[in-house]
Parts: sequence; C-alpha cells; structure tokens
Amino acid sequence: MIPARIARPVGLLPLFLVSAGATGIETALTRYFALSKYSEYGYWVISIVMVGLALSGVVMALGRGWALRHGQAILRALPLLMLIAGGLGYRFVTQNPFNPLLLQNSATWTSQLGYIGLYYLALLPFFFLIGAFISLSFMLNEDRIGRVYAADLIGAGGGAGLVLLLSFYLSPFRLVPALLLPVGLAALCVRRPPLVLAAVPVLFAVEAVLIFDDQATISETKGIYAPLHTMGSRVLAEVASPRGLYDLLDDFTERADVDVSNDAGLMNLPGPPRTYGLYRDGTRIAALPSSPDFKAAYSPALLGALPYQLLPRARVLLIGSGGGFRVREALALGAASVDALEPDPVIRRAVLRGLGGSTALPPDPRVRLLDAGPLALTRLHTRYDLIDISSDFLDQAEANEAAFTAEAIADDYRMLAPGGMISIPVSIRDFPSYALRVMNTVRAALGEDGVNDPAAHIAVYRSAWNVRILVSPEPWRGQRIKTLLKFCDDRSFDVVYYQGFDYIAARDNIYNDLPPVSFASGEVDNSISPNDALANEAAVLMAGGTPPSAADFDLRPIRIDRPAYYSLLRLSHLGTVLSRLEILPQPEIAQLVNVAVLVQAALLAALVLCVPLFAKKPPARARLKITPLVVGFSALGLGFLFIEIVLIDRASLYLNDRTLGFALVLTAMLVFSGLGSLAAERAPRSGLALIASLVALCCVALALGEQHVLLATAGWPLYARVCLLLAVIAPLSLLLGMPFPLLLSRGGVAGSWFLPWAWGLNGAMSVVATPLANLLALQIGFKAVLLCAAMMYIVCVVADPTRAWLKESKAL
Repeated sequence: MIPARIARPVGLLPLFLVSAGATGIETALTRYFALSKYSEYGYWVISIVMVGLALSGVVMALGRGWALRHGQAILRALPLLMLIAGGLGYRFVTQNPFNPLLLQNSATWTSQLGYIGLYYLALLPFFFLIGAFISLSFMLNEDRIGRVYAADLIGAGGGAGLVLLLSFYLSPFRLVPALLLPVGLAALCVRRPPLVLAAVPVLFAVEAVLIFDDQATISETKGIYAPLHTMGSRVLAEVASPRGLYDLLDDFTERADVDVSNDAGLMNLPGPPRTYGLYRDGTRIAALPSSPDFKAAYSPALLGALPYQLLPRARVLLIGSGGGFRVREALALGAASVDALEPDPVIRRAVLRGLGGSTALPPDPRVRLLDAGPLALTRLHTRYDLIDISSDFLDQAEANEAAFTAEAIADDYRMLAPGGMISIPVSIRDFPSYALRVMNTVRAALGEDGVNDPAAHIAVYRSAWNVRILVSPEPWRGQRIKTLLKFCDDRSFDVVYYQGFDYIAARDNIYNDLPPVSFASGEVDNSISPNDALANEAAVLMAGGTPPSAADFDLRPIRIDRPAYYSLLRLSHLGTVLSRLEILPQPEIAQLVNVAVLVQAALLAALVLCVPLFAKKPPARARLKITPLVVGFSALGLGFLFIEIVLIDRASLYLNDRTLGFALVLTAMLVFSGLGSLAAERAPRSGLALIASLVALCCVALALGEQHVLLATAGWPLYARVCLLLAVIAPLSLLLGMPFPLLLSRGGVAGSWFLPWAWGLNGAMSVVATPLANLLALQIGFKAVLLCAAMMYIVCVVADPTRAWLKESKAL
C-alpha cells in the first residue's frame, strides 16, 4: 500500500478535459489525413495514440516510486507540456512531405518510410504525455479507480461528440487547433499561479501559429489538386460537414467516367456538356450541371442506355442521382417516372436547390428525390420496371457499398415488376476481377432467392473501362439478346456474357481489347489477335467453375456481414501483393496499412509485456499470479475494441452515414462505459466473472441477431434507428465499463506494481485489436469478430485473475 502522504487524491476535472482533448484530437487527425492524404492512413493516428499510451504505462511502471513521490507536481505540469507538444506536433505533421503514391513505387518507397517515422516523432510526445497523465491519475487515486476511469471515458466521449459538432463549422485543417482548447483549460485548472500565468500565453501562441500560419495543404495526389491549381479555376462553394469538406469547382473538365460511345458522332448525338465538379475531402464524387438549359441528348450513346431500350416507358428507381444527371438521362431515354435515391445531403440539396451556381433539377411530376439508403428500399412498397445503380454511387460514401451486397441485390430483385431489370455498374479500370466478383455476388443472390438457374438471368456487356451487369426475372432469350447484340455493335461496346454466348467466336469482332494480364508477374498476353479476358473468365464463373483470377483475387460474394467492395486482394499471397504494389487501387491499400500497423502493434505488445518484467523485478506478491493478470488485461483490451469496431461499422451501414455512425457509437460507448465504471465501485470484488459472462452472451446474441434486425428495420426513420442503436449500445457499454476498474480495484491490483503496467498493456492490446479486427472483418466477417470478442471475455472468466489474486492474497 502506498503511504497516504504520497498517494493523495487529485481532482478529476483536469482528467476529463485532457481525455476530451485527446480523443477529439485523435479523431480530428483522422479527418486531417482523410483530406490531406487518404482516409486509410488515419490508422496511423490510432496506432500513434495507443503507442503513446502503452509506452507511458511502461515508463510509469519502471519509475513508479519517483512518479508517486512527485505525482502532484507532475500532474500540474503535464497539461502545459501537452499544449506545447500538441501544437508543435501538429505543426510538424502539416509540413511533412509524405506522398502516398511514392510509397507504392519501388524506387521511392524507402524515403516515404522515413516520412512516416516523422509522423510518429511529431505526435508521439503528445500522446505519451496524455498517457502519463491518465496513468498517474489512476496511481494517485487508487481508492477511486471507478471514478477515475469514468472521468477518462466520459471525457473521451465528450471529445468525440465535440468533433462531430465542430465539423459542421470548421475545415478538418482547423479542428486540431480548436480541440487543443480543452487541454489548455486543463492547464488553467492546476491552481498554481506560475503555471497558469505560463499557460495563458502558451495557449494563445500555439493557437495563433496554427491558425494564422496554417501549413496544412491537400496532397498533389488527391483528385482536386490539379483542377484546383489550373489557371482560372474557381471554388464556387464550400460546405463543412461531418461527412467531409465539400468543394464545388469550376474546373474546366468534362464529366468523370461517363461511358459515352466513341460512335456518338456517327449517331448524330452531341457529347456530354461541361460541368462543375463536386469534391469531398479532395476526391471527386459528382458532377453538377453548369448550364440551366442543357438537354441530355447524348443519353442514347451511354453504356447504361440499353435497359431503357429494352423497357420503354419504364418506372425507374435510380440508386444515386448522379448530381441530377442520371435523372435527366433517364427521362431523356423515355422513363415514365423516376424515383432517385440520394443519401448524401449535400448532393441532394444541390439537386433540389442548386449549389454555388449549379443548376437545380426543374420541378417535374414524374420525378421524386428520396433520402433513403440502399438497404431501405423495401419501405417504398413499389414495383419498378428498372432499378438502375448510378456509376458514381459506389465511391460517394463507404456506406454505399451496401448496394452491391448479395442481400441488397436480392431485395432489388424482389422489387422488380414482371419483365423488369436491374442494371449494375462495375469499373474495370483497375482490375477486371471486380466485375467477376460482382457477377458472383449476383449469382449468389439469385440462387438464395430461389432462382433455379441464375446464370440464365444475367447478361453482361462493357466498354473499354466499365461493365454493366443486367439481371432479369426472365431468362435472356430471343429478342432481348438480339437487342443486346445490336446495341453493342452500334456503339462499339462488347458483349461479355449471356447464357449460350460464344465468347471464342466473338474474339474476331472485339471493339475494346482486354488482354489477359497475370497479376503475379505483370505479364500481358502478347497474342496479336484481340482478346476479352473478362469474357473468358465470366463463362467459367457463371458455369459454377473457378476462373483463373480466383488464384490471385478473392471473388467471394459481397455480403452484408462482409460488405467491403475493395477487398479483392488475397493477403495469403502477401509477397505477390507487395511486388505489385505500384498498380494497386488506392482503396485496396487499406488492408496493407492494417497489416503494417498489426505487425508494429504485436512488437509493441511484446515490449510492454516484457520490459517491466525484466527491467524491474516485481514485488514477491505480484509475481504470484502474473499469467492470469496478463491474460485478463490482454483479453479486455482486445475484446472491448473488437466490439467497438463492429458496432461502428454496423451503425455506419444502418444509418447510411459513416461519420454519424462513428460519432454515435464512440460517444455512447465511452459515456455509458464511464457510467459502468462508476457502478463498478459498488459491484462485488469477485463480480468480474459474472460481468464478463454477460458481455460474452451479449456478443453472441448480437452475432446471431444483428443482421436480421438491421435488414428488418433499415427503412425506419432516422430518429427511430438512432434510438434502437442507443437501446443496444447503452446496456452493453454499461457492462463493458466494469471489468477494467474491477481488475484495478483493491481486490485486484490497485496501488500495486501492476497498476501503470496494466494500463500500458491494455493500451498495447488496443493497438493490436484495431487492425486485427479490421482484417478479420474483411476476411471472415463481422459476426466472426463479435464471436472473437465473446471468446475474449470468456477467457477472462476462465482465467479470472481477480479470483486468483484474492486466493493468493489470503494464502499470504
């Protein structure tokens, strides 16, 4: 036991403010990377945060005696040091010349590793000081562990909510300076005049430098960079939103990825009009009309025009409005009515009212604009002749991947009127195998919906860069096939598949050569005659065989439980993937970043586990049951983060909004876990096994029932879905907040040699949990991650370090 004269309790308001600032800055830095680089590099931030927390636990464990003797003075000085470290760290981050594209180049990647190291050097001191402050707060409040943990968690939840609120008003580049203010307030709460007098000018100086000499810029690798730096280009409008920073540019470019036939001129059709470009976080997501009187006269030359020829006067459901262009095109192609889903609020507002001078969609009784997500279609209670997914819908938001899952396609299929059709776009600019994977998803959806011969209901055709997959309740026969062939011949498109299609004979008349390319070697088929690698493999896939691409790419159907569209790589072939790094699509890099962070996290966990044990001999009492304690803290760190990551992903899909889902889950989990930590002070000292068992049961129940509830209630109003999520998160989080303080309570290890070391170990396991959970979700699904979390809490029950500690204490 620590002498009372040393272990004096300290106030918890500074801890609340520090935790709020730390979590807010962590979240704001992920937004910084999303805008300045790419969102997948935000994983580094999580890694840096947890490394800082874990290393602080190691240092506190090694210097425990000194820290306790000077604890009060250290706690008073730390917020001022955090303010300086946070300001300098962010300044250095904004000046880092890291280029993500050079990381994918074998000749330049080594220099980029050095720049990644500079990110760690810039940010690690700040988060190390945060961890030291939290760890020392535990050590100086050993009789109030539950309240300390509650202040930490509730403060963190408040910081997450504050980021969401500020995102409506501030650019991502201004969030970090704003969120240094809670840390500055903590520095003003120390009640020591010299430190307060120092904190005030430091706070003003840091904020002045970061705001008035802002060095944050968008990387030249982002899509917005070139048009933004073109002479005469203008930013017509800017909208700050938690979804991202939206910029509307008059960028003098044509519409991106519009598949208009090269033969449009021969068909006496004009080309697409000039447009404004709408970008979110530097990536183009939509085109907006720049002319109030244009007509979509080019529409018959579009790749996606075929279904409108097959279904004249169709009742159309558009999934994605295409900034209003898709609605105009559907009407120009003869649609009788158009219901257009547009879940993005900024695009929806632009379509309805215009944005920055762009043209709004004229009022038309044939048109309805809906804000439903792709999983909420069943609430429409309408039959459609054509369900048409816009080609730009996928990349407008992560949640839009749900439209390409087998479950969503099966729902679309059930909404078709007799003779109707679904039209699904796939880009083959990067890998044709994306088309194979979506075809396999469609085939699985139809088979599970009771269609006896799914392959007979699918037709596929393409341009040089894009594919359209057409799905019909009726087999493709006779006149429909003749119309398909003529449509493609007139526009120089190529047929890829329909049942009975002779793809070998078709090689003599290929318009857009697509030779087979080996991903492993990068070698291209050098045969002189034209080829269609996609048609070759489509025939095998639709016949139930295994196409050659399956050796290198994961062609399993996309599912609600595993909805990531960009998860084509086989990590079991990691050597091949790394050797072909330069050709990987940017979204696929996320898996590799997760692998890199996981390797680093495993090394960190070993460091945190071993260094205190070997560098400083633990007390005799502490040596008695090290193994159950290591198992208990490790399992809690893994289990908590597994659950958090699953809930964030499921909420994002359910609410059709990644930012709202993230903020809601993170805030609710942290706040209610904090309340659970308070309740833990009244829980029995031996109650860990019961609480961990209840958490495990909740995880199993979620794994078994979550998808059914999600699909059954996806059409509910937003407020009702939010309430349902909170009804699930609140009781589970109350339970999740109890085990950690119970382990650190008097019945466990509070005030002992283990306390700071346990905090570091829990942080290290959290570093491991984040990339590990993401990789497991991509490979085996979110249900499996929930079951892994349940296993972690069962491990706590089996090891039961609290009970083991009590037995040994009595034996002594």
